[in-house]
Amino acid sequence: MHEDVKNTAPAPAPAPDGRPDRPPRVVVAPDSFKGSATATQVAEALAAGARAALGEAAQVRAVPFADGGEGTLDAILGAWGTDPRTCVTTDALRRPTTARYGVSPDGRTLAVEAAEAYGLPKVADVLLQPLAATSHGVGTVVLAALEAAPGAEEVVLFVGGSATTDGGAGLLTALGAGLTDAHGAAVAPGGGGLRALDRVDLSGLDPRARALRWRIACDVDNPLLGPRGAAAVFGPQKGATDADVAALEEGLAHLADALAAATGHDARDLPGAGASGGLPVGLSAALGAELVPGGELVADAVGLAEALEGADLVLTGEGRLDEQSLHGKVVDTVVRLVAGRAAVVVVAGGVELTPAQVADAGIAAAFSLAPGPRTLAELSRDAVVELERTAAHACRLFAAGRAAR
Repeated sequence: MHEDVKNTAPAPAPAPDGRPDRPPRVVVAPDSFKGSATATQVAEALAAGARAALGEAAQVRAVPFADGGEGTLDAILGAWGTDPRTCVTTDALRRPTTARYGVSPDGRTLAVEAAEAYGLPKVADVLLQPLAATSHGVGTVVLAALEAAPGAEEVVLFVGGSATTDGGAGLLTALGAGLTDAHGAAVAPGGGGLRALDRVDLSGLDPRARALRWRIACDVDNPLLGPRGAAAVFGPQKGATDADVAALEEGLAHLADALAAATGHDARDLPGAGASGGLPVGLSAALGAELVPGGELVADAVGLAEALEGADLVLTGEGRLDEQSLHGKVVDTVVRLVAGRAAVVVVAGGVELTPAQVADAGIAAAFSLAPGPRTLAELSRDAVVELERTAAHACRLFAAGRAAR
């Protein structure tokens, strides 16, 4: 630990309400620093820095946060104080694998990070197969979670990082739906097989899945089809050629038509329907899933709004603070929830915004971790130590500002 973190904390400063004996209330709600530290590790380091600067009397609450992408499951489990459960499932190419999921302490909420089953890293050892990749394994994880928590009432599904473009068809078949061609035969798995799809039969859906409230974290607002759709925009990232994109587009259109015929609900133009290879389309039409911005969904799941009540200072952060951070990501979500009632300070691996942009975004200040020239490997290695050090510096400035009032 750096020497400056160990220094004696300043005397308690006057509180905003004029009571000098009131300790400051600090909430720490960061994202993970991908490849360097989990959201829980980041939150613990920032909280340690805050306590070092403000004294142990300070009321510091850590709420590991995420926006629905990589690391969201860890953030949810950290907030719940529960361990991950593990089950056997299949990856996007139907090969055996294991996946983690979460169950809330009261057993009522399931947390599923879909990439644990169908994520790109799971199939990084072979050539990508965009037409055959399926979301079936995600449904297997949901069923395993339902077996482990029979009293579950809702599932929050985090859908980033998929290797699939099947509109959630594989997930639906895992839950008991039937997808058949004009001759009544089951269509082949994957988005390519959907070109032959004629009918979706939802009568065999697992009744437990039907009874659940489904919420899906979406970090994009793309529709299912067209130039901004799942196949055109995200298909190439999953190995799709121009011909593959055309085939996937055709298959997704058939799926949307069949789902609309079966349910009376056409979700193809729903903002976010193109996320994760179109996964929300199947779930929205078949199970009434609600599509929610990822940051908002996670905030609700971990009780962030309640944690922020009465805070004087909020520390948040992510690997890089840039323009994208201000549009639905962790920092943006935190700022909106705080709504000017407390100072928001960002600690990031790198800060690309100007001071004017930081101020316009409602952020009091932003700090970069790098104390001097460092390689990326060095910054990653020292991330936890530098997070604690930087948080201590930021909180000393906060304490100085309180004392000057």
